[in-house]
Amino acid sequence: MTEETEKYPSNFIRSIIEKDVQSGKNAGNVVTRFPPEPNGYLHIGHAKAICLSFGMAKEFGGSTYLRFDDTNPLKESIEFMESMKEDIAWLGFEWLEIRNASDYFEQLYQFAEQFISEGLAYVDSLTADEIREYRGTLKAPGKDSPYRSRTVEENLDMFRRMRAGEFADGEHVLRLKIDMASPNINLRDPAIYRIRHVHHHQTGDAWCIYPLYDYTHCISDSLEGITHSLCDLGFEDHRPLYDWVLDNLKLNCHPQQIEFSRLNLQYTVMSKRKLKQLVEENMVSGWDDPRLPTIAGLRRRGYTAASIRDFCRRIGVTKSDNNVELASLQSCIRDDLEDIAPRVMGVLNPVKVVIENYPEGETENLDVANHPKDESLGSRQVPFSREVYIDAEDFREEANRKYKRMVMGGEVRLRHGYVIKANEVEKDANGKITLIRCTYDPETLGKNPEGRKVRGVIHWVAAETAVPAEIRVYEPLFTVDFPDASDLDYRDLLNEESMRVKSGFVEPSLLSATIEDRFQFEREGYFCVDRKDSTPENMVFNRIVGLRDTWAKIEQKT
Repeated sequence: MTEETEKYPSNFIRSIIEKDVQSGKNAGNVVTRFPPEPNGYLHIGHAKAICLSFGMAKEFGGSTYLRFDDTNPLKESIEFMESMKEDIAWLGFEWLEIRNASDYFEQLYQFAEQFISEGLAYVDSLTADEIREYRGTLKAPGKDSPYRSRTVEENLDMFRRMRAGEFADGEHVLRLKIDMASPNINLRDPAIYRIRHVHHHQTGDAWCIYPLYDYTHCISDSLEGITHSLCDLGFEDHRPLYDWVLDNLKLNCHPQQIEFSRLNLQYTVMSKRKLKQLVEENMVSGWDDPRLPTIAGLRRRGYTAASIRDFCRRIGVTKSDNNVELASLQSCIRDDLEDIAPRVMGVLNPVKVVIENYPEGETENLDVANHPKDESLGSRQVPFSREVYIDAEDFREEANRKYKRMVMGGEVRLRHGYVIKANEVEKDANGKITLIRCTYDPETLGKNPEGRKVRGVIHWVAAETAVPAEIRVYEPLFTVDFPDASDLDYRDLLNEESMRVKSGFVEPSLLSATIEDRFQFEREGYFCVDRKDSTPENMVFNRIVGLRDTWAKIEQKT
């Protein structure tokens, strides 16, 4: 995929930036930032924001800061920070610098004292419940705190004592003095500092008061010289506060905040809180579970960075609700792998076939191209012998003409091999077929004799050289398209069949496969070597996506 094709189609954010550059605003510079809070793993919704912020800056010759908004050490960790850096780099983006909101803690504190000195902030001693009560509602204005009239001197003294650790958690907060009657609740004297006696993963025990996000974020943007601060629509109502803080501090740089719609992907949830619950309650195997929409999960599933970037480009940038079908994401990975994934054969539900007229003890190697359209991917030797495994779904004792696979007494071609005919089956006590006895026509290797009608083509692996493999087949994690919109608890909507583990076989060429190698298992779908559990002694493959949207068909029938 070329850089040109990865550019975002025309959208309102590009139009704003393009106009600013042409007019010479910000001296024609474009500086963006991606500011994750390190309290979880990044997901596909963050990927949209990453592609937009990094992509827009790159397109206009600018740069992007990666900033960790680490203002809540109770929920943050180094693990989350490292995972975010890895995910962003894997997606193919480079940051100008890594910054932390904690880098600015001293400056943020001094700005807070400035607000107090100018009569624009005060220490409030109401409880959290009282503050909520005093704030009012969307229909009713708030009312002033009884502590709002404290003097500048009193507020400065108490704020400094808060920093010195004289007060308990929650005993006081620092609030901006704006307008308790504002129709925008975010402007009703928002809290900007809280007391938390907790160790910080970056600053240690240097601080026991921590700034809140709305206060920290806009100042960090300004100090870094951000020109365009791109964020989701959830922050639209916070923009007046963003501008109020910067207008009153009169800093040299006043970034422009621009909001866009967040991504809602079918059959999953995007809330980090909910994803964290799934992980911590062991409903999934971890943040990188291939069923999750996390970037780590998608990568482990087998999605490529290029396919995720393509997906983010295709869904576009608007202010409208962005409810996207899962099929759109699946289409992107199919398109990416179609031309680059080598073809191999793997059997997910094996049943043994004995070709009774093939010489016992003999093995021949079939020279097979790794890709039907790209000779540069080379070829491989596929062993063929008297006993092979086929997929149990590819055989019926009786079937109508629409069934284009093996039927008792009918002929079918083994992919890249011979035409065979089923003559007899063996079954266990439960009536399950355990063996199919066949014959083959030695004159049919790679060709159909004239006038011969063959039902279809099926895949196989030679039993003698077949490599056992654990094959994980994934379906959507939830049973409804948008769990967040349901009246039920989203955890009650989990799909019990979201992961099915198969004990299958793959051809021996895959013994040389390495972590994250991707293949098309012919007639089955695209698969990836699991980056966490697979070993040369115990190979594990994840199904990335089927060759067609089988889930949509199942859903339609339902």
